[in-house]
Amino acid sequence: MHVCLFDIDGTLISSGGAGKAALEGALLAEFGVNYNIEKVQLSGRTDRAIVRDLFRFHDIEETPTARERLFQSYLAQLPAYLVRMKGTVLPGIASFLDYLSERDEMGVGLLTGNVRAGARLKLGHYGLLHHFAFGGFGDHHHDRDDVAHEALREIHARFDGTVAPDRVWVIGDTPFDVQCARCIGARSLAVATGWHSLEELTACKPDLALADLSDPATLLALW
Repeated sequence: MHVCLFDIDGTLISSGGAGKAALEGALLAEFGVNYNIEKVQLSGRTDRAIVRDLFRFHDIEETPTARERLFQSYLAQLPAYLVRMKGTVLPGIASFLDYLSERDEMGVGLLTGNVRAGARLKLGHYGLLHHFAFGGFGDHHHDRDDVAHEALREIHARFDGTVAPDRVWVIGDTPFDVQCARCIGARSLAVATGWHSLEELTACKPDLALADLSDPATLLALW
């Protein structure tokens, strides 16, 4: 039994900046902040950590009520931006997920910094949601490693503890994804379909690095 845990943005899909635009729209709608969030690091981070940094930058007190307001506004605006930004499913992803879904010895989940509801909206928009029944999400965690531990607990619960960590593959497009794999004893596949080049990702020493997943034969051979 192997389990693949996929990152979303830059790995499964490119939303064309829909998530960023929806978060900017939510800041404006709820707090009157007309601000381009590019000054806050987004790649590879959790939504909870991004929101914390945005609140600090604008001297907004990070209360549970404030977070809920921002996230609800973000989720309300996200579907329209997904339509408007005309993103895409990244190379090889659709066929690779179909392949994995047809194999009884494979489990397919998520390890993403997105909040759970945002992940559902993004994957639903691109027709990928049905592939994913479990995972770790960014609702409660600032540190991406904590999301990895959440995902590993989900694997243990779903498969009755029968999956060894070294049979778990974390698939993502950032150095954070490689680190996530290490912290739970999993293996890592880095794909250069996001902001980081293949050379940058290879320097992080993943178990495997690929330009994209259009030809996953090298990965399949390792299984």
